[in-house]
Amino acid sequence: MGKTLDLFRECGALLEGHFQLSSGLHSPSYLQCARVLMYPWHAESLCRELVAQWKGPAPDLVIGPALGGVTVAYELARAFRVPGFFAERVDGEFHLRRGFAIEPGQKVIVAEDVVTTGGSAEEVIKLVTKVGAKVVGVLSLIRRAEKNPFSVPYLALESVMPPVYRPEDCPLCRSGSPAVKPGSRPKATPQ
Repeated sequence: MGKTLDLFRECGALLEGHFQLSSGLHSPSYLQCARVLMYPWHAESLCRELVAQWKGPAPDLVIGPALGGVTVAYELARAFRVPGFFAERVDGEFHLRRGFAIEPGQKVIVAEDVVTTGGSAEEVIKLVTKVGAKVVGVLSLIRRAEKNPFSVPYLALESVMPPVYRPEDCPLCRSGSPAVKPGSRPKATPQ
């Protein structure tokens, strides 16, 4: 286990039980990044480490999906010394609000806390490319995906591979255990 997961354990952010992830999948473990990111010094050091490991082009801005990617996008943007945005869901789709504007041709990094299927980050990638900007990479604290789910470079501080199940195949559901939904997408469906 790496130092990032050690920090998650120390902060009580590595939970065990029966969880419905933001992807809609079920898992016996959950990484509650907010329990680590609530400490600004941890958020700053984790994101500075990500920037130090990034070998791709420097971005013009960083954007993350609300809610999980907001703090990570902010801290990555601070480390890169560029603006940090977040996209918000309006009627189920991500949009730029609050005066945020991405210009055609800008180089953008998409930030996330944890990537399992990459669904939220992929939606933000589509939002960014729709305006003519170029996503140069996705950065996250934790990778729960077996492989890079994106068509752009992807970097995470640590990979964790706990089991995940579609709800209809979940042994925890079959045993009668109710799934807890601690994430930010209450109506997520498995992808």
